[in-house]
Amino acid sequence: MRELDPPIRSRPIYEGRIVNLRESRYRRPDGMEVDREVMDHPGAVVMVPVEDEHVLLVRQPREAVERYTLELPAGKLDVAGEVPLEAAKRELREEVGRTAAAWRDLGGFYTAPAIITEYIHCFLATDLTEVPTTASAEEAIEVERRPFSDLPRLVEREVEDAKSLVGLLRLARMHGI
Repeated sequence: MRELDPPIRSRPIYEGRIVNLRESRYRRPDGMEVDREVMDHPGAVVMVPVEDEHVLLVRQPREAVERYTLELPAGKLDVAGEVPLEAAKRELREEVGRTAAAWRDLGGFYTAPAIITEYIHCFLATDLTEVPTTASAEEAIEVERRPFSDLPRLVEREVEDAKSLVGLLRLARMHGI
């Protein structure tokens, strides 16, 4: 994988609770300099929880798009240097009220590398056990259990966020759907 040199200069524009925005100048190998606005994000995890040939999803309000969305459970890496698998275990308990005896790393991906540094680690969670959920009331999460036979419809019509589409497509591929 080819790496770029770090910015030759960078100026903070905004510092928030989840993202920071900066303007940075980069010098490419051919000498051309380009300015970019970049959102720095700590990274996140998305889980594909599977229970008896069903996938567990969450429906929750997303104010940025002014609607409720159906998604795979996910969460950001809350602490600098947090191990992604540990974050996935925490988020599965918080959002879905489950623990998993088996975890499989399904790889990761950038959400929108032209503008944000967010990298999401994707995990398959199986052999689930129900536990009390620890989601905050602010999250207003409803858990939905959907059979594998719904995967095509979920991908084509119901799920609209990238992280969930990636996770569901990886699940479908694993099961030849």
